[in-house]
Amino acid sequence: SNATAGVGGAWCQGLDIPNELFLTLGLVSLVENLLVVAAILKNRNLHSPMYYFICCLAISDMLVSVSNLAETLFMLLMEHGVLVIRASIVRYMDNVIDMLICSSVVSSLSFLGVIAVDRYITIFYALRYHSIMTLQRAVVTMASVWLASTISSTVFITYYRNNAILLCLIGFFLFMLVLMLVLYIHMFALARHHVRSISSQQKQPTIYRTSSLKGAVTLTILLGVFFICWGPFFFHLILIVTCPTNPFCTCFFSYFNLFLILIICNSVVDPLIY
Repeated sequence: SNATAGVGGAWCQGLDIPNELFLTLGLVSLVENLLVVAAILKNRNLHSPMYYFICCLAISDMLVSVSNLAETLFMLLMEHGVLVIRASIVRYMDNVIDMLICSSVVSSLSFLGVIAVDRYITIFYALRYHSIMTLQRAVVTMASVWLASTISSTVFITYYRNNAILLCLIGFFLFMLVLMLVLYIHMFALARHHVRSISSQQKQPTIYRTSSLKGAVTLTILLGVFFICWGPFFFHLILIVTCPTNPFCTCFFSYFNLFLILIICNSVVDPLIY
């Protein structure tokens, strides 16, 4: 029992993640997503709803990086005595940064869902795509996501101690997860059907197996990265609602910085995937 308690105590100490890692990942993500935005804005061939949504995803990921960089820099400057600020101003700045982080998280999740819907329309309604996803509708969609993200982040930060607010955020994540699962799996199934038809006509089963494997790998990367990067953070929120005082849950809470690192890693990986 003493050995078990010792192991449990060590596990509950969490991970000591250096601020330099937050700064490095934040800078890498910022540079990557800036390149994505610059490429889309500069290249006229990319001026279409599909790439505008990817551009918005990159901007959301940039906000995650900027807010993380700002918070880490303020903490480092205050710890070393370089920056001396009154407690009331520190609380105000903390609320502003938290609101920015929350807004970027919500908008990033939203645009991942929007991209999935856009690609679904591209595949299943290819001939009608340009009449369905017009530039005007794309602009309305983007503006709606940004507006909803700003309003919801303000509400979340103001009433973050309310379990109902946390449940709304958890429900939003689960909705996006199910939406992406259903849409991408449906697209993968259609792609397999087309490849099977083509390979049967050409009597080349190797083509079918290779294409199916590539599709499965792509699908696994898309959904796997999403779940691995976002899942622990939202599981953390679920535990806050369901068992805030349970010893196991309090141990899990000590790894919160690791969950933030995973979200920042998602901002690094998104430009490479999309």
